[in-house]
Amino acid sequence: MLGQALVRTLEARHEVLALGRDRLDVTQPLEVERAVAEARPDWIVHAAAFTGVDAAEAQPEEAFRANAWGSRNVAAAARRQGCAVLYYSTDYVFDGRRRAPYREWDEPAPLNTYGASKLSGEREVRSLCPAHLVVRTSWLFGPGGDHFPGKILERAARGDRLRVIDDQIGCPTLTDDLAAASLELIEIDARGTYHVTNAGSCSWYELARAVLELAGSETAVEGVPSSEYPTPARRPAYSVLDQCCLLWSGVGPLRPWQEALEAFTRGRDV
Repeated sequence: MLGQALVRTLEARHEVLALGRDRLDVTQPLEVERAVAEARPDWIVHAAAFTGVDAAEAQPEEAFRANAWGSRNVAAAARRQGCAVLYYSTDYVFDGRRRAPYREWDEPAPLNTYGASKLSGEREVRSLCPAHLVVRTSWLFGPGGDHFPGKILERAARGDRLRVIDDQIGCPTLTDDLAAASLELIEIDARGTYHVTNAGSCSWYELARAVLELAGSETAVEGVPSSEYPTPARRPAYSVLDQCCLLWSGVGPLRPWQEALEAFTRGRDV
């Protein structure tokens, strides 16, 4: 989903070579080395990842193989070729125990395997490639993928009873908006760690209500605590990302998540 948004956005102003998993396996170092040497890019935009949060609890080796080892291979090849790397990470590197937005300098403490594997990927990129840009984001939705707004509307269309968690708070982010901000960061040759989400925050319950309202659905939705929906992976209760670096760089802020959600639902089938 993010990869498609990146290709649409980046190729409007730059030459882009888009390699899906059928053309490049980032867990194979020789494949990565060969691909980077042949392409000789200025930037590698590294969006490949194991993203199944609950699945990672059952498959930790696979999660770390993709998110940490794969990122090591990409960063090492980038360093040898002399190019920069943009690596995407997640709000789930934080434990959610505070009630103030997390800044880029706050100490990570992931609660689950997925967050730990993505944090390991961050560390590999930072240590192996001096020309690195780490972008943490959260709660992605957009065209061409599986996302929460789409699931809510599918369940509403089936007439399901909707009970949605109301005690996890985060920042919904439209992939097209994230891709546009990524392009700006690349073009100013940004380095270091940035938090990039749409402005504002909400609970999953509040997001579900907004989706249904925009769709004109009269389906009722009930807010419930996380304890009523136990999952294999623990989620942070509060994972709002402060975007001070993005603002100070002159790139942000992104539009509010409500505006992004409305633009997406009005313009496309969710």
